[in-house]
Amino acid sequence: MARVTRTRSVEAPRGDVWKLVSDPYNLPRWWPRTLRVENVDAKGGGRRARWTKVLGTAEGRGVRADFRCLSAAEGERYVWEQELEGTPFERHLKASRVEIGLRDGDGGTEVSLSSAQTLRGLSRLGSLLMRRGQGEILDEALDGIERALA
Repeated sequence: MARVTRTRSVEAPRGDVWKLVSDPYNLPRWWPRTLRVENVDAKGGGRRARWTKVLGTAEGRGVRADFRCLSAAEGERYVWEQELEGTPFERHLKASRVEIGLRDGDGGTEVSLSSAQTLRGLSRLGSLLMRRGQGEILDEALDGIERALA
């Protein structure tokens, strides 16, 4: 399993960070390469929400990916996973999960982003590259959170 974690202190109240990261409609504001979010089926506090992210490719096309919230503890933790069954992603991934953790920090909120991906078949040979790529995505996401809350 390729697991990567990045942590950063963000100068914003934890409640503001929570509102940003727990609402799928906000993903284009902070999650890298997200063009838009569609088909959001949200419950109170983000629990059991489902949505479709339209991700931009280097060629300028949009790629659709479906996600669901696995766990939400208001103001503390938000976990989502990509729904892979029956999609082109299924050829390379067994599982793909993101966990967002929030804690009070010095002058703001400490935000921790973790990405865990289980690769399938020959794709397992690329786990080192996958970890590097996921680290870059998490760094960009933290940059996006800071920009969105500035």
